[in-house]
Amino acid sequence: MSCSAQGDRVASLRNFMLAAIAASASTTQALAADAPADANERVVSVFVALGGAIVPEYAGSKHYKAAPFGVANIDWRDLQLQIRGPEARLDLSGDNPWSFGPVVKYRGDRDDDVKGPVQHLPKLDGSLDVGGFVGYAFKGGGEHGQGDLGLKLTALQGVAGENDGLSVKGEVSYAALRWGPLYADLDAGVTYGNRKFNDTYFGVTESGAARSGLRRYRAGSGLSDVGAGLTLGYQIDEQWGVLARASVTHYVGEAADSPIVKDGARTSGLLGLGVTYRY
Repeated sequence: MSCSAQGDRVASLRNFMLAAIAASASTTQALAADAPADANERVVSVFVALGGAIVPEYAGSKHYKAAPFGVANIDWRDLQLQIRGPEARLDLSGDNPWSFGPVVKYRGDRDDDVKGPVQHLPKLDGSLDVGGFVGYAFKGGGEHGQGDLGLKLTALQGVAGENDGLSVKGEVSYAALRWGPLYADLDAGVTYGNRKFNDTYFGVTESGAARSGLRRYRAGSGLSDVGAGLTLGYQIDEQWGVLARASVTHYVGEAADSPIVKDGARTSGLLGLGVTYRY
């Protein structure tokens, strides 16, 4: 395989990650809302959404590109495997308001195929993060879960590759609408990174500054971003449907002070659209 072809595959994986992970904040709650009536009686049930999205080239970029968009839920008895691109989490909680379990996430690389001065920074290799999550759902009392409020906290530690830092994300989701085949969810989140995490993705080394023209910057620990999103879905029949996702991320704190973000965009968005299938 040529270096160019391999690079294209890595870039595609990175873009898939950006699209799929950004979609994950409220998708789980929405997917469960309008499952077929006999879904709970099955030993295994599956949900898949595949489509396309427009995403930033990298964290803090003002340039966008097309990317695949995909999520999946696989339920087996009291377990649920949630896949969002290169992130997978296993919910071990069963049928109760609490949710908890392990998380594995692959963070894609940042190479020199991006636009602007960042292309002259040293390449960031991909990394593997592992951790866990815990959440709690408050029932709103509405039909099919309308009005439900969900809280979730996820902690990830880099264990292999470029990133060896810690990140923690807090999220809140709200089931805003359950009306026949139409459903809508709102969500918001905030991310904290320790010094190693923030400096990996937002720092500029002395050699990187000399090559790119960006000023040298060493990021410390603190909040890195806040975000909000809207997920809309329409169930055509018991199996097929469509899913749309729009989200915005605003960089704050150590990330906002980074020359990478200052040269790019402090606020970025994502738009995704996919076809869904339930079994």
